[in-house]
Amino acid sequence: MIVAKLIQYDIMCAHITIRLLLMATSIFAKQVLTSSGWQENVAIHVDDEGYISAISKSQSGEDHRVGILLPALSNLHSHSFQRAMAGLAEKRGSNPIDDFWTWRKVMYRFLEILKPHDVEAIAAQVQMEMLESGYASSAEFHYLHHDHNGAHYDNVAELSERLFQASLSTGIGYTHLPVLYMHGGLDKRKLQGGQLRFGCNIDEYQTLHSQLSQGMKRLPKDFVLGVAPHSLRAVSKEALLIANNLDKTTPMHIHIAEQQIEVNEVMNALNKRPVRWLLDNFDVDKRWCLIHATHMDETEVLDLAKSGAVAGLCPITEANLGDGIFDANKFLQAGGRFGLGSDSNVKIALSEELRMLEVSQRLRDQRRVVLSSDDMPSNGRYIYERAATGGAQALGRNAGRIEVGALADLVALDDEHYSIAGLSKDIVLDTWIFACGDELVSHVWAAGRHVVSDGAHIRHNEITNQFKQTMQRLRKEL
Repeated sequence: MIVAKLIQYDIMCAHITIRLLLMATSIFAKQVLTSSGWQENVAIHVDDEGYISAISKSQSGEDHRVGILLPALSNLHSHSFQRAMAGLAEKRGSNPIDDFWTWRKVMYRFLEILKPHDVEAIAAQVQMEMLESGYASSAEFHYLHHDHNGAHYDNVAELSERLFQASLSTGIGYTHLPVLYMHGGLDKRKLQGGQLRFGCNIDEYQTLHSQLSQGMKRLPKDFVLGVAPHSLRAVSKEALLIANNLDKTTPMHIHIAEQQIEVNEVMNALNKRPVRWLLDNFDVDKRWCLIHATHMDETEVLDLAKSGAVAGLCPITEANLGDGIFDANKFLQAGGRFGLGSDSNVKIALSEELRMLEVSQRLRDQRRVVLSSDDMPSNGRYIYERAATGGAQALGRNAGRIEVGALADLVALDDEHYSIAGLSKDIVLDTWIFACGDELVSHVWAAGRHVVSDGAHIRHNEITNQFKQTMQRLRKEL
């Protein structure tokens, strides 16, 4: 238990450091995208709990002055440890056709060498990159629970606490989603190889969730604990029911319908398509976030939209893995809600996630400006605002909009940058998303914590140096 006590002490110390960053502040911006539209030359006032307390026309006495201020997005789906294997699975495997399943073999080999301190260093780097690209918060779909070969740590929450520590050190807004992973397929075959580090039966999972619930009391108030049954392949219906009932007030995330092979397996075992089976057997509502949901028929698309659940889209990863194209146009036209995640973290780039979402629709439909509407013709603003509110919903976070009472999750763009100099309002978003990159991000506040300043995270060098040392060692061991 010595290790567990040391980690707890580190968390408490880091918590004090982060709390020192939370103080009342005000931010003047030339242009602000509020929940009621664009406003010019206004100040956003943030209280010492990290919430927006007022929006005023004052132009003097502010603590910070920025060009363009937007509600910051939430990254709703991340497996942070996979950042360390980015680029290592781009060589064709032994199969004539390489796909998700051959990529997964590389990931399992990588799991054999990861240690707890590696998990923490990698997570801190990932979160720092998220913040520097314009995200203010992240949800970690955390299924790495055990040591090599499935050996349990003395502290069941060892690796979860490593992620808490990383989140405290970066200051990111954080939702923790411990994953229930029981078997290796719908035939309930036993876990093997790298999967052994994921496995929990329902009793072990309830113990883990209970310990994490107690630990969350020591963490910042904007940190959230949710529930994440891995997939229909990895969790029984009975266990899914128990997981769903653990806490009816918190987010519920699940992988679903990512790959056609998975769809076929579910149809053979359950006689329904994955999303249809879930909708028919569970009260899927706004608590739920269905990750990927790539392969749906028209009735699934429409019924998922009606449910109020969030579709968790990860365009860069989905393209990298050859998953397929989500029918975002039909889903959004039906009133569906979505958010963005960086998933495998092969590349962390907020503007590129948004761009990839839209251009995939264009390539499929052979048309331009697909995701828009008569009352919102701006492609950039249409997808940005929906990603902001949908992502916040998926994290159980009172954010995704700039209005009094919301968390101060804010991102500023540099209006002096040559690529957007002289532009205003919606055209700024269109240009950032479709013609630029995240180098435009100048400042980020996460629940009022000023964590990115002048384009760099406040602990950039320290975090990057630790990550570099970790990667040098891991690459030698691969």
